[in-house]
Amino acid sequence: MGMARHLRIEFPGAIYHVTSRMLGDRRLSRSRLFVDDADRERFVDRLGDRVNQYNIRLYLFVCMTNHFHLVFETPEANCSRFMQSLSTAYTVYYNLRHARHGHLLDGRYKAKVVEGNNYLLALTRYVHLNPVQRGAFRGKSINERIRYLRHYRWSSYSGYLNKRRALEFMEYAPILAQMRGKRREWRRRYRQFVESGLAEDDLEFKEALNASPRSIGSDGFRSWIDDFHHRLMEGCQNREDISFRRVKEPLPAETILKTLAKRFAVEPDAFHQRRRNSPLRAVAAQMLIRFGGQTQREVAVLLDLGTGGAVSAQVRKLPRLLSEDRQLRLMVRKAEEQLSALKQERNSPSNKKTKRH
Repeated sequence: MGMARHLRIEFPGAIYHVTSRMLGDRRLSRSRLFVDDADRERFVDRLGDRVNQYNIRLYLFVCMTNHFHLVFETPEANCSRFMQSLSTAYTVYYNLRHARHGHLLDGRYKAKVVEGNNYLLALTRYVHLNPVQRGAFRGKSINERIRYLRHYRWSSYSGYLNKRRALEFMEYAPILAQMRGKRREWRRRYRQFVESGLAEDDLEFKEALNASPRSIGSDGFRSWIDDFHHRLMEGCQNREDISFRRVKEPLPAETILKTLAKRFAVEPDAFHQRRRNSPLRAVAAQMLIRFGGQTQREVAVLLDLGTGGAVSAQVRKLPRLLSEDRQLRLMVRKAEEQLSALKQERNSPSNKKTKRH
């Protein structure tokens, strides 16, 4: 049973809320994870480097005194490798600067898989409000807390409010696109959404936040993640079992490309062609990773893109394309629903029994 605590739920397209805390006595100044702004700046630099290196879609970050919050998506199912690299890089820097040695973070980081849409949106408000929800700020007026929050440098919040403060390695578009109204109003509406949380608690979300140690979402989503975790534990106990990442069989690349071709009214060969300002290869790359379990290198071969770096560039530009084109967003959403249904059908118990026979 001791092995269970070391298991991570990982699959392509998973979204995580990660928190990690400083090792030691938090009451002592020398136990601060971020002693000053130089530490915070170095952490953010290391974070940006690792986001690019591991093809992470980073939606949020907040640096507190003794811990940090991250919310991100992993197209390549590599949460553990990303977090290990980030933790190691910051620990090496911190130990050298502050003349210490040994582990820096308190045990293993906490990572919960997040259901998208409403739960993800509510989570962004919860995380972004962290700097003004603790300690002395609890006694401050709402206006004082809002002023501090808007100017807090060590958070992704300011980039959501002001495009000029946006960081290159952040993904703002998927969250902002959930705001109603015209695109030019999204930042203002998001600000109103987040700051409204200072006046009233989102009790429904807080219940979802505390309902499971592994996930944040609806009852059905939590059950789905719990089932995955159970299968993962069984796989570790029985070496002949398939790995957890393959518990859900991916869709064949041919099926994904044919589905997209029909949805976008193009020939399948269109995804192999270089066309200026065309979203086709970006959409195909994202879907092959998410629903096909393909690596960037495999996608590069499938789409004639040359290298995994070229695939990463395609995936990273998709949120911007989606934020600028409402029709494209609708088409991609419909494609995702169709591919999700095909994958669910492929992995249904009855279908697996038919395959075995």
